[in-house]
Amino acid sequence: MTFRIITADERLAEERGPKVLIAGPSGVGKTTLLRTVDPSAWLFLDLEAGDLAVQDVPIDQVRLRTWPECRNMAAWIGGPNMALPQEAAYSPQHYATVCNDLGDPRQLDKYEGVFVDSLTVAARICLGWALQETMTPKGEPDTRGAYGLLGREMMAWLTQLQHARAKAVVLVAILEAVKDDFNRISWELQIDGSKTGRELPGIVDEVIGMGLVTFEGEEKPQRAFLCTPDAPDFPGFTPKDRSGRLDAYEPPHLGKLIAKLTARPAVSKAA
Repeated sequence: MTFRIITADERLAEERGPKVLIAGPSGVGKTTLLRTVDPSAWLFLDLEAGDLAVQDVPIDQVRLRTWPECRNMAAWIGGPNMALPQEAAYSPQHYATVCNDLGDPRQLDKYEGVFVDSLTVAARICLGWALQETMTPKGEPDTRGAYGLLGREMMAWLTQLQHARAKAVVLVAILEAVKDDFNRISWELQIDGSKTGRELPGIVDEVIGMGLVTFEGEEKPQRAFLCTPDAPDFPGFTPKDRSGRLDAYEPPHLGKLIAKLTARPAVSKAA
């Protein structure tokens, strides 16, 4: 196996797309964020079959209904993982099979970003598949084994999407209010299994909330992105901005958000 050093100039010149999680309550308008991007430059991965709000948006769409379809699409987008054995998902062999079925991956070059709607449903689809994969010899469900498989599969899937370095990948998820025994409310990602929600912030670049916020001096709440821990509108949910470029609140415009995250800073060289 060989490798080479990537020079600083090469690294700085690379096209990079941020990997972003946007979480908000149902109905806040997460799917309609597609109206704020260039539809000719984005690919819409629709897992929810709930695209009524954007049915008039001229955007390319892939409808995913099974977990094997989700894995194949991630392999096609992210490319082969040379570290995996040939029989594994996302291996060179898997990638070659997917390219044979779906076509030349260069047709994806036209897209600057991939919009995944939604991570909540992806985990639900994966759990259904995992329950079938972990049946006992007696034909009974092995719930513990299924949730273990769910966590491993979701982490591998998300990591594979992250390998699409040049593309922005936006994952949307439902944020739900959960009340404890003392009637205290905290906001949590609605994702089956604890592993995905726990480890997701370590995979994506940005963890952003989306909600209705009443700003000082305003009478009516407005939709906004919550981008840093200084925007504490969802107790229990902590936004994360790895780029350091975002304000606590940003307007709910996905195109402007991606542009702000990908703007190239001026690089000064020592004399």
